[in-house]
Amino acid sequence: MLLAAVMVPMALAGCGQPAASDPLRVELEEGRALFESRQVMMFDIRESSEHATGVADGALLLPMSQLQQRLGEVPKDPSQPVLIICNTQNRSSKVVQAMKEAGWDNVRYVHGGMSAWAKNGWPMVRPFGVPKS
Repeated sequence: MLLAAVMVPMALAGCGQPAASDPLRVELEEGRALFESRQVMMFDIRESSEHATGVADGALLLPMSQLQQRLGEVPKDPSQPVLIICNTQNRSSKVVQAMKEAGWDNVRYVHGGMSAWAKNGWPMVRPFGVPKS
């Protein structure tokens, strides 16, 4: 419940940019390398309509609107690093900060998010069950 109380106001707040020296931040290239080498789990917290535009193959889809109910799916074990990604990094940076305050020590957010991933032309797949346009 604490996480929801923190996340909702932050999600509704403005979209301030996190500081470049933020220790919870992972640059896009590093995040991709860690994810593709299976060193981390990556949770895409964009909403289902955003997932329909394409997702990183193998990313776990956990829309922010469902996060509170499904939070148990995100490991807390420090031996299992976790990346949180959204469209840019505005939501994911706030979610990671709230998770850190709620006891997660193994989470970081991906700077640039899926919009930068797509701009780089990196591989994306259509999520299961989403019809082609």
